[in-house]
Amino acid sequence: MRGIVILDVTVQLGNAGYHSGEVGGVVPETFRIMRQLLDRLDNSATGECMEELVAECPAYKEEEAEKMAALAGETLYTKYAVVEGGKYVSQDDLKQMYLGNTWRANMSITGADGLPPI
Repeated sequence: MRGIVILDVTVQLGNAGYHSGEVGGVVPETFRIMRQLLDRLDNSATGECMEELVAECPAYKEEEAEKMAALAGETLYTKYAVVEGGKYVSQDDLKQMYLGNTWRANMSITGADGLPPI
């Protein structure tokens, strides 16, 4: 296990539950604020975590990744079904995929409470 951080974050700006048609473009949307906070930890375009969460990968892990990627081949990712047209992270570079799965920092959001129903 690479480590874990558990955060309980509440983003609130308005003092009441305003209608989006009334305050859209006036009061900043809380999801936008949350995205900004998350982007400080994890680049939403690349998936790379902030520098302070990154540890240098030792040479033996690089060698391990090459061997394991060669052994596993495409089963490294094909064992996980994704929707049609979906792509896997580092699909064209199995060594990098292996390192991303076993060594590199990543962010996974496993739940969200308090969202209003549609």
